[in-house]
Amino acid sequence: MMDEQTLIRDCLKGSPIAQRKLFETFAPKMMSVCLRYMKDHQEAEDILQDGFIKVFQKLGAYESTGSLEGWIRRIVVNTALDQIRKNAKFGYTEDVTEVGYKIENNDFAFEGLVAQDLMKLINQMPEGYKVVFNMFAIEGYSHKEIADLLEITESTSKSQYSRARAYLREKLEKIEIEQGR
Repeated sequence: MMDEQTLIRDCLKGSPIAQRKLFETFAPKMMSVCLRYMKDHQEAEDILQDGFIKVFQKLGAYESTGSLEGWIRRIVVNTALDQIRKNAKFGYTEDVTEVGYKIENNDFAFEGLVAQDLMKLINQMPEGYKVVFNMFAIEGYSHKEIADLLEITESTSKSQYSRARAYLREKLEKIEIEQGR
């Protein structure tokens, strides 16, 4: 098995074998990232492909200071965000103070919920909620970073995250009721 530095060097030299190896190594994880942001599998595949085109174009700029996977993930997330912005599907208008009454301070209880089920709930969220929730709760971006990347205010990012939490809480409560808990 090729080490990362050799793989990168060979990719930069244009080796199709190395490029395929890089893609095959990281594509499955990056596809799951794409699926979190896009509405359907086809859109996610398009973002994956576009993201890897950017990865290969920018590979010479990778400085080996962080993990290669993290660097690729950031490119893929930014590619997904670019597409979402291009589609102009956001309806960010509410300020966080307007939705505070809907949110409780305690965290949700996800016990017994399989990750796959949780991802289904997240994918059912309205687009704005889903993107901010993914970026903040899953990818670890700050609200300031989200605001900068999505060209929204920081309070709008917080509002969308709060609404996403409320949405998930409501769906989880319905599931609990249906299961007789």
